[in-house]
Amino acid sequence: MKQHLIVMLALLLAVFVSGCTQKENAPQGTPVSPSSPPQAAQTQPAAPEQPKSAGNSVDMTASGFSPGTLTISAGEAVTFVNRDSKAHWPASAVHPAHAAYPEPGGCIGSRFDACRGLAQDETFQFTFTHKGSWKYHDHLNPGVTGTIVVS
Repeated sequence: MKQHLIVMLALLLAVFVSGCTQKENAPQGTPVSPSSPPQAAQTQPAAPEQPKSAGNSVDMTASGFSPGTLTISAGEAVTFVNRDSKAHWPASAVHPAHAAYPEPGGCIGSRFDACRGLAQDETFQFTFTHKGSWKYHDHLNPGVTGTIVVS
């Protein structure tokens, strides 16, 4: 009986330790609620530096993305801000695969994906590391599109 109890305790300890040491694989870009405390800028796992934002911002409104095309340098972050009372979901083109930006992950195809609709005044920040012209859309209204040009 005593030996059985020791084996059970050892198993419980092993399960507890393994649960505490597992890492989560969260998307690189993460929606931020306006009521939550400020968070540190997201970084690429291999890059020790914080992304440069340089004030790069895209507003999401009832009439679409503004600006419709934004040019940035590789390694800079873009913050998408919902300025509308309706939810908007910025994601890599093309609907519904979200796989145009060549970095797999996120919730559907690419890491460039908010993974949910953002409420009014919520933001989503994404750091673009691959050079090129990257189209994106509003997953909740796929006809609304924009382009990020990364040089």
